[in-house]
Amino acid sequence: MEFILIGIVLAFVMTYRNSSGEGIYKFVKNQATVLYDQYAPYSYKMMREKIKELGLDYSARQYTIQIALFAGAAGVIGYLYFYNLIVVVVYAIIAVSTIPYLTYLRCKRQYSEFIFEQIQVYTTNTIMEFNTTQSFVRALEGVVESGVLEEPVLSDVKTMIALSYEKGDVTDSINYMNSKYPYYMVKNMHQLFLQVTKEGAKNTEETFDNMLSDIDILVEGVYRDRADRKNFHNQFLMFGLILYTLIMLIQLILGVDSYIEMLDNVLMKILVHAVVFINSYFLLKGERYYNENVGAE
Repeated sequence: MEFILIGIVLAFVMTYRNSSGEGIYKFVKNQATVLYDQYAPYSYKMMREKIKELGLDYSARQYTIQIALFAGAAGVIGYLYFYNLIVVVVYAIIAVSTIPYLTYLRCKRQYSEFIFEQIQVYTTNTIMEFNTTQSFVRALEGVVESGVLEEPVLSDVKTMIALSYEKGDVTDSINYMNSKYPYYMVKNMHQLFLQVTKEGAKNTEETFDNMLSDIDILVEGVYRDRADRKNFHNQFLMFGLILYTLIMLIQLILGVDSYIEMLDNVLMKILVHAVVFINSYFLLKGERYYNENVGAE
């Protein structure tokens, strides 16, 4: 294990010395960017760019603090569990290596929330425009011209307009939007527009007003759920971190010296490692659930 760590450090030092004299932070960032551009899926790149554009991404200072906290916490846990500096270094490296994955999860959640808000804007403004124009395509054009939409929803609405003029019918454009954004409020609104367009229904103002009310109720529920989930998430993290401290209770009962002697047993050492990794897996799984299941609808 010692030789592996020394080899990693030597490889990093040699690569860094061959770089063009840039700062260590810039060097690490550039190396990470190369790997990211090579392996990250395009969808994630698009999401990340949008999150940066919205100003929701962490700053360099925030990432530095996050790295320090992760490395420090993992180092403390590694030392309290094993009293071994090599384990401390390995645990710190593993903890820091999870940051890109957590960044991906956070970015995915933020992007999903942004898209949901844009869809809310799209549906409500299209209904209000239709009440004025009594034409679905003109309503879409009014929403585009109002400047309330942002990319990528803006481009998709423009595609809807182009498809409507190209086909002479709104069916294809509606199917396109339904496939891109399979939200209930989108499908319900589009279904209503199809009925109005094909059947020539009149006096639809009350129906659309009811739909606006339904959308408001749905959005209110989503934001309430978002606040509840955030509170639960904070409690979950606190509970997960407390689980790491249970080793202190064991050491208090057995005594530190007796505990260290137990670690000389290979099976016991493997068991303690398993406890750490199971607890870490529990935390990562909880983070994934919190960020992926945003409860949009």
